[in-house]
Amino acid sequence: MQDGPSGPEALAPPSPVAVKRRSWLGATFRALENRNYRLYWSGQLVSLTGSWMQRTAVAWLVLELTDSPLALGTVTMLQFLPMLLFSLVGGVLADRWPKRRVLLVTQVGSALQATALALLVSSGQIDLWHLYALSFIQGLFQAVDNPTRAAFAAELVGPDHLANAIALNSGNFNASRIFGPALAGALLATVGTAVCFWANALSYVPIVWGLLAMRPEEFHMAPPARGSVYGQLVEGLAYAVRTPAIFGVLVIVWALGTFGFNFITIIPLLARFVFDAGPEAYGLLSSCLGAGSLCGALLAAGRARATRGWLFFGAAVFTVLLGSVALSSWYALSAVLLFALGMAGITFSATAQTLLQYAAPGQMRGRVMSLYTVLFAGTTPLGALVVGGLSESYSVPAALLVTASLCALGTATAWLYLRYRGSDSP
Repeated sequence: MQDGPSGPEALAPPSPVAVKRRSWLGATFRALENRNYRLYWSGQLVSLTGSWMQRTAVAWLVLELTDSPLALGTVTMLQFLPMLLFSLVGGVLADRWPKRRVLLVTQVGSALQATALALLVSSGQIDLWHLYALSFIQGLFQAVDNPTRAAFAAELVGPDHLANAIALNSGNFNASRIFGPALAGALLATVGTAVCFWANALSYVPIVWGLLAMRPEEFHMAPPARGSVYGQLVEGLAYAVRTPAIFGVLVIVWALGTFGFNFITIIPLLARFVFDAGPEAYGLLSSCLGAGSLCGALLAAGRARATRGWLFFGAAVFTVLLGSVALSSWYALSAVLLFALGMAGITFSATAQTLLQYAAPGQMRGRVMSLYTVLFAGTTPLGALVVGGLSESYSVPAALLVTASLCALGTATAWLYLRYRGSDSP
């Protein structure tokens, strides 16, 4: 009696292609072997999908209420202004308090903000000033949440899998950027905006449950920072400025974060004023950007390490593609360019985060990542006003050409600085 296959086929080893595929998959998703990280990653996927649904719906609602690019830029500014003002304090809190506890507070607060927005839209009482106020409140929670979440990755997986976890977080973020706008576009066209906001409110349940279900004894925790909040804030700033491996990366992060990564403003303006398209086409453009970002994140996750070469490659390609989007007047070509732009953008941002976290001591990681948050997301109000104001005064393509030129200038400046001041690091 035979229990299984016999002969040459039974003894044949796996093909080189199969072995290579399994090896690549194992390397790409190795951080998910950690139970705490799996809980965090899966909860974040649901929550971020809801957040992208809300962002998409808010942008479209603003244009429906006002038909003004400047109003859209103002909403974006108010959402990101608290990150500019308070993220440094958020980084201090991340270094002083247990990060899981901080994230529970920010996630529950964000859920309440989404519920308030859903109630206003459902009741028909929504007005532009409500969107301004609630966008600012959302930004307050994000000012603490973003640096804490960035620093939490190292606490979950430790240094060996940190680069992989950062890339998978980026993949998570951008997978939600695919699903969220696509779902929102379909819902906006069929049942209206209120459902998008209710869906976001409910999407916080899995991440809150995941945080509560974690095993704290398996965390890779650094000792909490001591001293006054002001003293710790100054200490973090001084360390970043005098450390070329950190300061040089932050220069290029500021340039691209301020003027390039304004997609929440750029994409609805492209859809409405360049292509005269509806909500479905708007959602598709956002999903193309997210799909490219997801592919870029998976490629970054499979790389063994982050290097400055990848940082500047991603930044340079991103800048060229942003200028190409400005020159495109064909919807299909713009969708392809946004896909490629997403790949380049995530190559840059995932590499920048990894380089910063490796250069920062454990007790200062929250503060260093708060600087990343301030310069990458907190300066978005400036970029949003630049894009919105130039689009209203001139045109959307003209605004994008100006911002692409500023990204190029920032990239060149950071390259020169690191070339002559930062030769001691990768």
